[in-house]
Amino acid sequence: MWLFFHKLASPKYFYDISGKFIPWLVGLFLLTLVYGLYQGLWVAPPDYQQGQSYRIMFVHVPAAWMSMFIYVVMALLSGINLIWNIKLADVMARSSAALGASFTFVALVTGSLWGKPMWGTYWVWDARLTSELILLFLYLGYIALVSAIEDVRTAARAGGVLVLVGVVNIPIIHYSVEWWNTLHQGATVSKIGKPSIHASMLMPLLLMAVSFKLYYLAVVLMRARAEVLERERRSAWVRELFGG
Repeated sequence: MWLFFHKLASPKYFYDISGKFIPWLVGLFLLTLVYGLYQGLWVAPPDYQQGQSYRIMFVHVPAAWMSMFIYVVMALLSGINLIWNIKLADVMARSSAALGASFTFVALVTGSLWGKPMWGTYWVWDARLTSELILLFLYLGYIALVSAIEDVRTAARAGGVLVLVGVVNIPIIHYSVEWWNTLHQGATVSKIGKPSIHASMLMPLLLMAVSFKLYYLAVVLMRARAEVLERERRSAWVRELFGG
C-alpha cells in the first residue's frame, strides 16, 4: 500500500493512472446525475409543507456538502504538503480550489432561491448563510493568494497556512443551526437516529450527493493533470509524451 502511495506521488505515474480513471468517473457521474434528477424532480412526491419548491434541495444540499468536503480535502492536502513537501498534494489542493468555490457559490444562490418562498427574502444574516459566505471568501482568498505569488513553493506554503487557519469555519457551518437561533432548518439526514426525511426524497438526495462527488473527482483530476504538465513541462517524460 505504501508503495502504491509512493508511486502515486510521482507526477508521471499520477498522470498515467489518473487518465484511466477519468472516463469511468465521467460516465458514473452522468448516470447518477440523470437518475438522481429524474428521481428528485419527477418521482419524489411534493413536500407537505413546502410543496414543489423543496426540490431545489436536490442541488442545494449536495452543493453545500461539497463546499465543506472539498475545503477539508484541501486542508488535508495542504497539511501533507507542508509536512512532507509532496508537490502533488499542492497540485491537488490548488486544482480543488475553483471547484470548491463553485460549489459554495451554487449553495449560496440555490439557498437564496429556496429562502425566498420559505422566509420571504432572498438573504438574511443567518449563522449558516453567513459562515457559508465566509467559506466562499476563504476559497477566493486562497485562489488570489497562490496566484499572486510567482514562486510555486512559497505560494504552496502561504496558501496551505491560509487553508489550515480557515478550516475552523467548517465546524461552525455544520453546527451553526445548533449553536445559534437560526432560520435555517436543522439536520435531516446526518442526525443521529433515523433521518427525518422520507426515503422517496432521501434516495435521490444521496444519489445527487454521489453524483457531485464523482463530478469533483473527475474534474479535479483533469485540472491536476493540466497543472502537472505545466509544472513538469521541462521534464524528460513530458517531452517524450508530446514528442519533444
